[in-house]
Amino acid sequence: MTTERAELLSALQVATNRLVAAVGRLTDDEVRRPSLLPGWTRGHLLTHVARNADAMRNLLDWARTGIETPAYVRAEARDADIEAGAGRSADDLRDDVAESAEAFAAEAESLTDAAWRTEVRVLDGPLFSAALLLPRRLTEVELHHTDLDIGYKAADWTGKFARMELPEPMRSWREERKRW
Repeated sequence: MTTERAELLSALQVATNRLVAAVGRLTDDEVRRPSLLPGWTRGHLLTHVARNADAMRNLLDWARTGIETPAYVRAEARDADIEAGAGRSADDLRDDVAESAEAFAAEAESLTDAAWRTEVRVLDGPLFSAALLLPRRLTEVELHHTDLDIGYKAADWTGKFARMELPEPMRSWREERKRW
């Protein structure tokens, strides 16, 4: 594994641990409150973070095996999964975020250098190098932790995430959160 990938995995682990610890302090009532994302409660957002880890793990599997494995079966199924999981207890949401993140990290650690060069895609989007899955996942964790509206701000982001060069639209999303 390259130094850059190891650093990204380490930053992702730190960011994920912070998110899981923060969710562990929330009550069932607090996870049902609105997030900063219009129309989504904190439960919606946390379910999205967990399902995103599963989706990104599917893409890592594609990169590892060379067999096209979709991130999500289809957009409607993704949305239905988020809606179905949004009303769970704070403990269930925390466990889901933690377990899905652990499974993603284990799959990421198993990839060869050649596998990281495999091109994958999300839904009908453009192909991109599997190497971008780590920055994408780190972006999801850091920005959505901020979106929970529980006191986590840009100043709390891992240094790696705060400084890294991101492609669009991730760069714009990070800049937007800096103003919150």
